[in-house]
Amino acid sequence: MVELKGVSKSFGMKRVVKGVSLQIPKRQVTTLIGPNGAGKSTLLSLMSRLLPRDEGEILIDGVPLESYRSGDLAKRLAILKQTQHLNIRLTVRELVEFGRFPYSQGRLTREDRQQVDRALDYLELRGIQGKYLDQLSGGQRQRAFIAMVLAQDTEYVLLDEPLNNLDMKHAVQIMRITRWMVEELGKTVILVLHDVNFASAYSDYIVALKDGSVAATGTPEELIRSDVLRSIYDMEIPIETVGGCRVCIYFTGAKVSGL
Repeated sequence: MVELKGVSKSFGMKRVVKGVSLQIPKRQVTTLIGPNGAGKSTLLSLMSRLLPRDEGEILIDGVPLESYRSGDLAKRLAILKQTQHLNIRLTVRELVEFGRFPYSQGRLTREDRQQVDRALDYLELRGIQGKYLDQLSGGQRQRAFIAMVLAQDTEYVLLDEPLNNLDMKHAVQIMRITRWMVEELGKTVILVLHDVNFASAYSDYIVALKDGSVAATGTPEELIRSDVLRSIYDMEIPIETVGGCRVCIYFTGAKVSGL
């Protein structure tokens, strides 16, 4: 379990995370939702130790985050940020192999290669594994980085806007893979999503943030409600049930002439 106790973070004079306390359950898909600037990505970076917190405490399985050595943390937790910057030219396979570095230190074993092959197969990248990243479309590149995280084979997987640049088919594929990680591999997946309908369909638990604070937490049935979403997004969002899943109808409205 990931536990946050009174966690805060500021950038200059702006406090972007304000005294957040949470308990994120193990072996579930937990999604952070909320408007832009709510603190979702910052909170994910604090959980992974990519950013230092100003106040509060973060524990993973009861152990303070700062107590983990970097190598041990990399075997326990993997994170994929929204933007990835690489100064070296890599093929898809070389990138995914990098996910095994905490174990192999660059000397891949048979088990490492099996993990890499599995990740390439699940993300449907085997056919382009020899291509360089700068030769890929945005969606292919995004899937390659997700494959790297999958190959890292950690208990905790943190994904910051993993559906960026993906078409409908591959967005659904990624969300199904998050479910597979939980249901078949027993992992704990924590992700940031802007699409509330994907959060509704694939999450076990949802954390809604607004202005750096926790606005609401609960199951999709508890959070995907018009009154709750109105308080988070400041707009009316009708809810329909389709195939047993709550769907937000936020894209309708009167047409404005001339626009």
